[in-house]
Amino acid sequence: MAPVQYDFVIVGGGSAGCALANRLSADPGNRVLVLEAGRPDYPWDVFIHMPAALTFPIGSRFYDWGYESEPEPHMGGRRIYHARGKVLGGSSSINGMIFQRGNPMDYERWAKVPGMEHWDYAHCLPYFQRMENCLAADADDEFRGHDGPLVLERGPASSPLFPAFLKAVQEAGHPLTGDVNGYRQEGFAAFDRNVHRGRRLSAARAYLDPVRGRPNLTVRTRALVTRVLFEGKRAVGVEYERRKGTREQVRAREVVLCGGAINSPQLLQLSGVGDARGLSALGVDVVHDLPGVGENLQDHLEVYVQYACTQPVSMQPYLAKWRYPFIGLQWLFRKGPAATNHFEAGGFARSNEDVEYPNLMFHFLPIAVRYDGSAPAGGHGYQVHVGPMYSDARGTVKIRSRDPREKPALRFNYLSTEQDRREWVEAVRVARDILGRPALAPFNGGEVSPGPGVETDEEILAWVAKEGETALHPSCTCRMGTDEMAVVDPASLRVHGVEGLRVVDASVMPYVTNGNIYAPVMMIAEKAADLILGREPLPPSKAQYYRHRDAAN
Repeated sequence: MAPVQYDFVIVGGGSAGCALANRLSADPGNRVLVLEAGRPDYPWDVFIHMPAALTFPIGSRFYDWGYESEPEPHMGGRRIYHARGKVLGGSSSINGMIFQRGNPMDYERWAKVPGMEHWDYAHCLPYFQRMENCLAADADDEFRGHDGPLVLERGPASSPLFPAFLKAVQEAGHPLTGDVNGYRQEGFAAFDRNVHRGRRLSAARAYLDPVRGRPNLTVRTRALVTRVLFEGKRAVGVEYERRKGTREQVRAREVVLCGGAINSPQLLQLSGVGDARGLSALGVDVVHDLPGVGENLQDHLEVYVQYACTQPVSMQPYLAKWRYPFIGLQWLFRKGPAATNHFEAGGFARSNEDVEYPNLMFHFLPIAVRYDGSAPAGGHGYQVHVGPMYSDARGTVKIRSRDPREKPALRFNYLSTEQDRREWVEAVRVARDILGRPALAPFNGGEVSPGPGVETDEEILAWVAKEGETALHPSCTCRMGTDEMAVVDPASLRVHGVEGLRVVDASVMPYVTNGNIYAPVMMIAEKAADLILGREPLPPSKAQYYRHRDAAN
């Protein structure tokens, strides 16, 4: 029997893969297969669909691939844990549900890369609008969309700590903004979230669930793709493993990798596309020498600046396990503390006058807690997550062997550059300046972390090296471009030097965006769908966005 033929095989049912599956299968003439290595996102799985349960999947072998970096040389040799979604919907099924496009000038920076002129903000904004259904009453319609599959709800920010925080940022000299995804990103506001009617709205729920009945769309979970199949330099399909030791092959007109910034370069390398010398040393048959595969790794590091709270207004009491049944019962009616991600407000600021647009991101949380659910404050507290947004530190993703189940070596090189270290000191000082303002004085029970013993630049950097965690934004390892270190063509997202193979995910970014990367990944997928199908691109927007330099002049 001849192998089943598909038009498109999408490797990875995560954020980009779900969006592409929807758009590519909209034409009934296209047969589309999605292969996801993780398990289904069962509708009864409370740990995925309950927004406040986000601390449970991270670190669980049932939901999380559980990557770790190599010992980071500038962080005391620490291995930094990296959660990645092991479920349909990918990391959109376990992330913090914060929706941020990044700054418009991120895309102007992209457009300066040769060959990427049509990835400027004017050409990207229409795809942001196409994918979203923004429910905020005060959304700026020149910038926001209202008919897309991705429903966005604005955080209610109803705790008394939120208005105090927003007043404190103004006292510290930072503006408020009506919409960080609209005309002006710089400033502080309530955040858009991928939460709809009290449930997480992952990419799988938004893009896949409504079209699962299409006869031309097949979705297979627990299907680990082990390599791309080539005939010469043309990709003709993939090999995958559904049960350990049992491998199947499927042929396709085109293969689209959507595994993210870790798995897409890993699969390219396993398939013989990458640095020829390194692959040959591992015994991999080289299909095409492409040295940029796995290079240029970028991420956002963050810390929690935590304060004790003198009033019983934080979310700390809801951590008590005896409350869980009552909280769960409320959530069944889409109400109560379980129906929100609690990252309901924050903002963007410049740490110095040399940067053209915000280089710091803040998430305010009305509780002092870590992602693993521990509460170091030991009682009522609050915190900001803060970190620099466009560090010039660069890392790598490299396979260790030909075994597709062996995790690749990840080296991020956090804190390795002068710029990175300088901006980290500025970030902590800006956060402390805000949290020490009079508006928060009625709640301020003293800084818990890093604490008063951390004051000098050297002490701050030592604390960051000890306590910093990834914000879970790995990107840029198969970057777009036309130079010798670029991996994919910006005009088509085809892998340079081979045919029938594309990459569509966070790995194709040339630079990580200023903010959480879920929204930019979905935009890339929407734009890629038109490129793959040969459709006329959406016309560029004429909307004018805020620029600090222009406003200052």
